[in-house]
Amino acid sequence: MISKVLVANRGEIARRIFRTCREMGIATVAVFSDADAGEPHAREADEAISLPGTAPSDTYLNVEAVLAAAKETGADAVHPGYGFLSENAGFARAVMAAGLTWIGPSPESIEMMGSKLESKRLMERAGVPTLPSVNPDGISTLGSAAVSLGYPVVVKASAGGGGKGMRIVESEVELTEAVDSARREAVASFGDGTVFLEKYLTAPRHIEIQVFGDKDGRVISLHERECSIQRRHQKIIEESPSVVLDAATRAAMSQAAVAAARAVNYVGAGTVEFLYEHGSFYFLEMNTRLQVEHPVTEMVTGLDLVRLQIEIADGLPLADKGPRVSGHAIEARLYAEDPLNDYLPVTGEVHQFEFPDLEGLRVDAGVDNGSQVTVYYDPMIAKVIAHAPTREAAAALLVSALRQARVHGSTTNRALLVRTLEHPEFLSGETDTHFLQRNDVAKLGAPLLDEGGERLAMVAAAVSDQAEERSYMDVLTTVPSGWRNSPSQLQQRSYIGHYGEHRIGYSMTVPFPLEGVGTVTVTEATPRLARLRVGDQDHEFDVARYGDLRYVDSRVGPARLEVVPRFPSSDADDEVGSLHAPMPGKVLRIDVAVGDAVDDGQVLVVMEAMKMEHTLRAPHSGQVASIICDAGDQVEAGEVLIVIDEVPA
Repeated sequence: MISKVLVANRGEIARRIFRTCREMGIATVAVFSDADAGEPHAREADEAISLPGTAPSDTYLNVEAVLAAAKETGADAVHPGYGFLSENAGFARAVMAAGLTWIGPSPESIEMMGSKLESKRLMERAGVPTLPSVNPDGISTLGSAAVSLGYPVVVKASAGGGGKGMRIVESEVELTEAVDSARREAVASFGDGTVFLEKYLTAPRHIEIQVFGDKDGRVISLHERECSIQRRHQKIIEESPSVVLDAATRAAMSQAAVAAARAVNYVGAGTVEFLYEHGSFYFLEMNTRLQVEHPVTEMVTGLDLVRLQIEIADGLPLADKGPRVSGHAIEARLYAEDPLNDYLPVTGEVHQFEFPDLEGLRVDAGVDNGSQVTVYYDPMIAKVIAHAPTREAAAALLVSALRQARVHGSTTNRALLVRTLEHPEFLSGETDTHFLQRNDVAKLGAPLLDEGGERLAMVAAAVSDQAEERSYMDVLTTVPSGWRNSPSQLQQRSYIGHYGEHRIGYSMTVPFPLEGVGTVTVTEATPRLARLRVGDQDHEFDVARYGDLRYVDSRVGPARLEVVPRFPSSDADDEVGSLHAPMPGKVLRIDVAVGDAVDDGQVLVVMEAMKMEHTLRAPHSGQVASIICDAGDQVEAGEVLIVIDEVPA
């Protein structure tokens, strides 16, 4: 029986696996990179082994280093989590060759499903519906390959997943660059640049079936999850059950998923993904590992899928049938990214990470207070899952938790998640994979507080800051703050928020007017808490300070404010440059030279950050005056890359 498990992964999935191992009495081993030293997953295991370096290729993808850690600690089993080496058949073989138990499917199953091209052919033979596709290498021109399918088409990495190495192409003009970019990203992410073209459905839903197989040949379905809300082909909201499936389609899809698993003699946890449109479904891929969104299935079935994986690896049999579904579960992925800035990832420290303790709520997080979000790994920092008797109740619970959470530090997609969950299309179940393309991201991603709400938060920050300062006083401590023998004016402080800079006039002792809000009365103010009354409504705010930053949280939503100093520096120089790095990352390619004329929106630089390619375009037309970076450079956020002189008309 398994007694010590090394988890060849990091972040929330490593912590998730450790939790089940502790409950089963199994010892745990963590591995961690230099960038993850001191992070929660490295602290929570019974033992932790350093993998020197920061790049995934040197650490979490380094097979020899991971196996050496297992040998050093005496681990007798390896769980790969998801991502990294989880679908690497060579790693699975190496684990087994070292005499360790591999908690996953056989290397042969991984190989058969690891190539999207080969898996599609295998599914066709197994009678599972598939979309038409072609391998562009087998046709004389890319254009001929695309025309044979009919535009639009999608370029996909054969070894890919998670939206990496994937591009949608509307016309032949875009095709060559899309294929080249997808190949580069596929090589960087998976070490395999093979791509293929597939017919692109215009308004599909993404539905997947969780399957499990045991060593006796049993395969069961644990029902479906719908994952249609996506950005950049990566899921951000998942739920179970799907509102669109009738009983007959659900049964047919489950049968197809079981047939797919049986076709590769599948053992362990796997997910068969389908695209669904107009009553028909088509095989997309099979993920031969535990999915990011597995908690959704756990919440509606009551099963622990990690426990089930370990038991199957130990040789225990499955039940003959899967459990019934109870209630509805929805998961939201919290990313350190800015939807209002093209979803660019945002690095930095997580000062505080805290969710309310609500019945039916589960939070699987990779971060804690003081964690660092780095450029080296995927920007997902947590999964927030709500379970309730109905879909409406689950959505309301999830919205409430996200609004009340204290997430201080790196920018996140929280507001986008909340507005999506509150959107009429989502609530009515009328969503598809183009939801975020169809709806204005500027509105969905806007702060949860409107301008009036942000000003009220500024008042809360002002009175709390006043209380903080008074807590250090040792004279006149009984005199009310701002007291005057002859009252003449309000006290004032200035803050910068999403809606700009505002000078807030306030009083600690008498009601005062606030533009866009009404008459405000301060009923309580401490260094951490402010209670304000507007009309007959009471509002409570929690205030946290980090240097000149203020994070103000309430039941409605958060505000991030910056203190405007009373005496601003006068010698600050304007930053020079035209094109800046939007995030830390590596420069992959520079497409222009000094002296070139460029058009507004022209591609100038391609960067890689958090395992994704990012195309940087000219902010205006002009002439390249200087290039301040080279391909291969590691650059910081805000760094000037290229200077463009505007050419007079």
